[in-house]
Amino acid sequence: MSTEKVADYPRPPRLEVSPDHVLVKVGGEVLFDGSGCQRVLETFHPPTYYLSPTSTNQKILIPASGRSFCEWKGVADYFDIKAGGQRIHRAVWRYTNPTDSFRSIAGWYALYPGLMDGCWLNGEEVTAQPGGFYGGWITSAVEGPFKGDPSHPELI
Repeated sequence: MSTEKVADYPRPPRLEVSPDHVLVKVGGEVLFDGSGCQRVLETFHPPTYYLSPTSTNQKILIPASGRSFCEWKGVADYFDIKAGGQRIHRAVWRYTNPTDSFRSIAGWYALYPGLMDGCWLNGEEVTAQPGGFYGGWITSAVEGPFKGDPSHPELI
């Protein structure tokens, strides 16, 4: 299997449809299990996966307060997850009205892999991107260094 070097990803970021099978479990429940996701590729970031709203278990998502702004995608709304007797604050986000370049992810969900029970791409367990602010998915298919990694302070 060949690896992608995140240093070669573009800036501004690129959005692409992914053929990968994605599985996300949280609180003992399945949040997502399927393919046809989209991923954002940005310099020094592992891919961030956006999950189709039609295949996402929205029953466990609760709108959360606060928003954030991305210079590339626009304003994000956040969701808490309530599953397995726990509530995970601001674990999921989406862009309801993204910029033109990212229009195809309008209403699609992204998440922080480190807050989930587990995330898998094609059966391989994902490692969360370092730093509490990033939603990148690290697998053997991507090669760092990754933004947020404290061993690379030049990227923090």
